[in-house]
Amino acid sequence: MLTIKHTPALMALVAALLIQPSHADRWPPPNDQGRDLNYITRPLPPEYRFNKNGSVTLRICYNWSCSEMRSLTFSREELDSVKAAMQRCPDTGFHDRVQRMRIGIWQMELLAQKHLPILANDREINEFDRDVNGRLDCVDNSTNTTTYLQVLHDLAQLPGWTIANAEVRDLMDFGNVHWTAVVIDDKTKKPWSVDSWFRPNGHLPFVMPLPSWVASKKAWEPPFDKLNPYPQTLPELCETPRQAVASTESAPAM
Repeated sequence: MLTIKHTPALMALVAALLIQPSHADRWPPPNDQGRDLNYITRPLPPEYRFNKNGSVTLRICYNWSCSEMRSLTFSREELDSVKAAMQRCPDTGFHDRVQRMRIGIWQMELLAQKHLPILANDREINEFDRDVNGRLDCVDNSTNTTTYLQVLHDLAQLPGWTIANAEVRDLMDFGNVHWTAVVIDDKTKKPWSVDSWFRPNGHLPFVMPLPSWVASKKAWEPPFDKLNPYPQTLPELCETPRQAVASTESAPAM
């Protein structure tokens, strides 16, 4: 979520006068810097490439509103470890598809933190890490989450989902404006929010129907809590909560 300090005019001023990261820390390279400053107040589209050795190089945003960016490379072996974790939820039903996606984001965040350790400083929401290097606001989170989702989708690890553009709520309320990554359920064609902002980097995100997210409903409260368990062990995500939903193809009402 953006705070009152993130008005477009103020952010443009900050970007122009204060935010001057080195070219080495920016993505794209210096010859592609001609963006409108408004990009700082909204998520960026995914930037990544798969390499011949099976690795992937991707852009990561941090320090609020993509004021800093870093290019990271995840090796083939690291990506294989993410796939292995996601395969702990092999069922094709809705519950397992949601959990497999949550695990994928969690594992990709941990990889980013491995390569950029300051991301471990991030805390949930904005109030707990306001002056911390490595902090992530909703623009950072929705940018990074959309990139992770697109990479995992291209690796054929998210069957049944299509990756959409990030969405916003309360756009004109500068104290509450908030962004989320979005996926589309291929079966129902309905959009779902994948929101990583409410927990620190390296944790499971919250998933809920996008209309409910827009209405500011809480994913950790009924009926969405059943899709967002936070167990002690990874197998519990898929092996024990199945009886909590009507069937493996059930989803909470919008």
